[in-house]
Amino acid sequence: MQYKILVVEDEADINGLLVKILKEVNYQTIQAFSGTEAKLLLEKEVPDLILLDLMLPGMSGEELLRDIRENKHYDIPVLILSAKNSLGDKVSLLKNGADDYITKPFEPEEVLARVQASLRRNGKESGSEKILNYKKLKLYPQSRKVMVDEKELVFTAHEYDILFLLMQNPEKVYSRESLYELVWHGGYYGENNTVNVHVSNIRKKLKENDPEEEYIQTVYGIGFKLQ
Repeated sequence: MQYKILVVEDEADINGLLVKILKEVNYQTIQAFSGTEAKLLLEKEVPDLILLDLMLPGMSGEELLRDIRENKHYDIPVLILSAKNSLGDKVSLLKNGADDYITKPFEPEEVLARVQASLRRNGKESGSEKILNYKKLKLYPQSRKVMVDEKELVFTAHEYDILFLLMQNPEKVYSRESLYELVWHGGYYGENNTVNVHVSNIRKKLKENDPEEEYIQTVYGIGFKLQ
């Protein structure tokens, strides 16, 4: 089953980028460029999830969220996209029915990870698992299972999240800063050795089960990517 996501964003470039991110993992998308347009679309069809900007023409994101929860009583995940990053804004929107909050500018990987997590929390990802493959390594996003040469490995939550990001984008080099921010959801400090330790643990576990292959490459001065 393909899940349908409504993207409500008035800036055409950002709207198009979000659609591209979602289509790459086989989600269907509906585009709206104003709050009013989104409201009309919702009267015709209810999607599985909404990505919602706040600063919209016609009807603001806050007004649309209130309409979805209080008038239509739709119990579907709504993820807010906004340049507003104060704690007060985030808390207010979460209290008023938002499921998550993504601050602009965003990383495509963060948007995808939060969409997938929200769909899982709402029981919508079962039966649609896309297995990630690389060499003898298989990763099952729904069950968070890691297999090498048909043998299941035990990974911590953060080790799994790092490997998941690398396997989603095998050509991309991730800096230590971006890995820390995406996996731990916090600010990175240069002296922090946490990412290096976790990558080392991942390598060790993979090497123990597939000694002939290298899976993670260090790009000196930048970070890590798949080998």
